[in-house]
Amino acid sequence: MNAAGGAWHWLTTRAHWSGTDGVTHRLGEHLYFTGVSLGLALAIALPVALVLGHYGRGGAVAVTLAHAGRAVPTFAVLTLLLIAFGSGSDWPVIAALVLFAVPPLLTNAYVGMREVDPDVVEAARAAGMTGGQVLLRVELPLAFPLIWTGVRSATVQVVATATLAAMAGFGGLGRVITAGFARQTTAQVVAGAVLVAVLALLVEAACLALQRLLDPMRRPRRRSVLPAARSVRP
Repeated sequence: MNAAGGAWHWLTTRAHWSGTDGVTHRLGEHLYFTGVSLGLALAIALPVALVLGHYGRGGAVAVTLAHAGRAVPTFAVLTLLLIAFGSGSDWPVIAALVLFAVPPLLTNAYVGMREVDPDVVEAARAAGMTGGQVLLRVELPLAFPLIWTGVRSATVQVVATATLAAMAGFGGLGRVITAGFARQTTAQVVAGAVLVAVLALLVEAACLALQRLLDPMRRPRRRSVLPAARSVRP
């Protein structure tokens, strides 16, 4: 039996989906690491990027520092965090994934804010909008596509990178792969890789669907804001 056929047989065997070592449990762990890490990264990166992009100050320094942190391999960061904090909790994995997710979120959000047409911003201010209203009703809707591209990129990357948690003894779909290596079972290794790839593709599709749903510029009540702001230009 070839690797593809063996992987299909492994995936279609019900016993491999149940129990603490089953795919269902490992998938839950993988989604937990992904969700918590991405949530924390969003809470850290987006407010900083939106504020810096709105005021146009300090963004280059923040982006440079974020990318400097990304230059360090995630597994190396995870190893250092394990040495510092031990393996008694999930925080070493979560912290490593947060550091990995912050750069694309911060960079895309900042660049998206800075690429908003300054004439539109000035027109909105001339119409009497406050700084907060300009940010929320003009800059953020216009920057949303690029911001969401960063969110989508970070999400897919975290889903893929969370597989490394298994190499440090933590859970997730990576445990399917490491168990396959330990047992010298090629079919299980391939099956684990397929599971991670399919999950990443499903997450990518979900992000695309959410972009169409959440994009403020697709809502009629938002479209009326920008023409009104432009109409007051001298």
